[in-house]
Amino acid sequence: MAEDKAPVIEMRGVRLTLPSRAGPVEILRGVDFEARAGETVGVVGPSGSGKSSLLMIMGGLERATGGAALALGRDLTAMGEDALARFRRDHMGVVFQSFHLIPTMTALENVAAPLELAGRADAFDRAAEELESVGLGDRLDHYPAQLSGGEQQRVALARAAAPRPALFLADEPTGNLDESTGGAITDLLFALRDRHGATLVMVTHAPELARRCDRVVRMRSGMVEPETAARAAAE
Repeated sequence: MAEDKAPVIEMRGVRLTLPSRAGPVEILRGVDFEARAGETVGVVGPSGSGKSSLLMIMGGLERATGGAALALGRDLTAMGEDALARFRRDHMGVVFQSFHLIPTMTALENVAAPLELAGRADAFDRAAEELESVGLGDRLDHYPAQLSGGEQQRVALARAAAPRPALFLADEPTGNLDESTGGAITDLLFALRDRHGATLVMVTHAPELARRCDRVVRMRSGMVEPETAARAAAE
């Protein structure tokens, strides 16, 4: 059971305040959050509630302005940018609503590039294996512009999975896809989680995705609502 396992993500009183012309804006207002090894947590809530900002802090892509943010026991707020980039590369797989593929690289090169940067001698072999696992074994040499939206997201999933991460972070992974394609991508995301024994934290507006998670956290106005309200929102 996930309850018996160590936390992979721990947020304690996390705050995020950003400057604006009208003055400081509170994005996150003292968020407590936890995800344990092997657990899948859905993060839901209205637009502007802070869901994506919370995920960005978990991935070290945004720095909290208050509180503690830990991943795999490491204090993300204490790391410099280079250390965060290495930690994310080695331990996390991040999938966004927009695919963020490099247009001048083939599918194989997009997946292999982070592995090459990590100094892995088997970068291209592993990239080919991951692309095969998401059904793109015959698209290795295709560029993003030659792929459909669903195929591009499959490449992004393969890239996220290639380092064998302990943690998957997904921000609206089906948001740019039609219902049928989105369902296939969701199945692949959960299959990759199972294959790598990873923890998955997923921001979503889709109730059907939230229902597939072990637990649902609902956010509103930069805060986490009581878990009973989150369960009701997912039903």
